[in-house]
Amino acid sequence: MGTVYAKEPETLKNFEVAHSDNTMTNPSGDDSTSSFSKEQVFGEDHPKRPKPLNLKNVRARVDKVHVDGLSRTQNDIVQTQVKELFKAKDFQDIIINAYTVRNKLESMGCFNNIGVYIDTSYGPGATPEGVEVTFSVNEFKRIMGSINSLVGDNEASLLIEAKTPNLFGRGERLQVDYSYGHKNTSNINISAIKPFFNGKLSKVLTASVYNTSSDYPWSGYRQNDKGFLLDFAFNSNESGTIKHNLQYEAVVRDLTAVKQATFRVREQCGPTLKSALRHICKVDKRDDKIFPTSGTLLQCTTELAGLGGNIGFVKNELALQSNWSPHECLTLQLAAQTGFLRGINNDMQISIADHFFLGGPMNLRGFERRGVGPRDEGYSLGGNTYWAAALHFYSPLPFRPGKNSFGDMFRLHGFVNAGNVNNATLKLGSGYEENLKILTENVRCTAGCGIAMKLGNIARVELNFCLPFKYARTDVQQQIQLGLGIQYL
Repeated sequence: MGTVYAKEPETLKNFEVAHSDNTMTNPSGDDSTSSFSKEQVFGEDHPKRPKPLNLKNVRARVDKVHVDGLSRTQNDIVQTQVKELFKAKDFQDIIINAYTVRNKLESMGCFNNIGVYIDTSYGPGATPEGVEVTFSVNEFKRIMGSINSLVGDNEASLLIEAKTPNLFGRGERLQVDYSYGHKNTSNINISAIKPFFNGKLSKVLTASVYNTSSDYPWSGYRQNDKGFLLDFAFNSNESGTIKHNLQYEAVVRDLTAVKQATFRVREQCGPTLKSALRHICKVDKRDDKIFPTSGTLLQCTTELAGLGGNIGFVKNELALQSNWSPHECLTLQLAAQTGFLRGINNDMQISIADHFFLGGPMNLRGFERRGVGPRDEGYSLGGNTYWAAALHFYSPLPFRPGKNSFGDMFRLHGFVNAGNVNNATLKLGSGYEENLKILTENVRCTAGCGIAMKLGNIARVELNFCLPFKYARTDVQQQIQLGLGIQYL
């Protein structure tokens, strides 16, 4: 958590919160005195201390909270974040709550270099066990910019970003992003973001306009999207493990066929208007995003298109992942995905851009991207029903070179995965055997091994040798496969 210093604060400049709602000091308290020194450093091992100090036994309470360095930021949103400090009943609670409040202040997107200082309370109304907590903050500049690399679906991009943080003093920001990928994918996105700090749950409202261009040579077309996206994100628990996104999207999609594309691809090209509502629920209890050793992930996406335009469908997707480690050198991971796409009436169409596709290092390994499923003269058409499952084995490098440092970025990787995608329709009134046959016919299976590497804490690279042992005649196989991305099956 860093080091928290108990010392005299410097000049208190901008903002202070009293323990009492009506006065700047709280007169309550008894005559007992606290048993800690002003100049003691907590969070580090003190070489001269004869025995550890149990901070749980040091009675203390917060009389005042000061926030130094405020300029544009409004007092009310800061006051909301620091209220948790007043719940402390001993010095250990103060340390823990100060760390929690510091993280909340950082997550506001208004400050950097936040320092925390704790001092005994003094002045009129100070209680015998009272302390004052001071947060020293530096506000971000009014205009900021950066150039970074961005990892997408097996693609690396250059990202140029400009933003105006804390625009009106309550965490609002206007952000402009431009990215260009090495596969000729480009994206321009302008977003207005408004966070809400009242209440225990994190809520963020985002309105975006965007222009995206992407090539899909495996299906014989290039797609250009111009749209508007309204997203309301919130957590349904305080720990933040359950996240929701409610979205409305209106987008004009223009599909352009390549010269060699077949008629079945060309007939779906041209401009279409899609207006859709979407709900995404994500429950993430894993201990790590890239190489988890325990915990589960559940993500469910429901999309309804047809509120306007000429595209109409109901689309559902479900992704599951479970991790456990029977030994410190072995981690097992079981993952599964499935999706169903259905039209809502005969007057609206379903575009090839809405179909499900399988194949590639991100989902069904051992096959080329979009190399599995219905095809026409070599071009992938996708399907309206799919499922995929995989069992993974992860282990550290042999003899653990670079343990606790660079070597921890690598894992040996073994896997067995299977899946299928088609245009069959599951019927609720049909028998169990008939629906099961739809899901189990023409199943593809692959086994393989390789090495995986973590890129920071946001993405990973996989190099695998794959051996497909069950496949269809039209599938496109790929035995040596390099993957770069965030979400893998």
